[in-house]
Amino acid sequence: MGKNIINVTDQNFNNEVLESELPVLVDFWAPWCAPCRMIAPIVEELANEFSGKLKVAKLNTDENFETATKYGIMSIPTLAIFVGGEVLDGVVGAVPKQILKDKINSILLKAATKIN
Repeated sequence: MGKNIINVTDQNFNNEVLESELPVLVDFWAPWCAPCRMIAPIVEELANEFSGKLKVAKLNTDENFETATKYGIMSIPTLAIFVGGEVLDGVVGAVPKQILKDKINSILLKAATKIN
């Protein structure tokens, strides 16, 4: 896992994601999931590109089924963008980097507009 990606669990999800001052992209994944492995390098690139503006977290759904269940994760990978403790956007499946980047930029623009 890259230096700009944190590992979240059922135990630290509230603190790391829901209470985060920054928007958080959460990658719900599992080690056996081929599409999850395909999208992992893209998630890492985004973590580096948006460092300081966006927190990027990975949650292993096999080990943390309580959180995955709470958010209705039925398919993986699911990438959800949390702002202020709520899911504002996301995608299911391995999607092109530009789609994720556009969603992140949209969320960051909305967040900046609310602050100013």
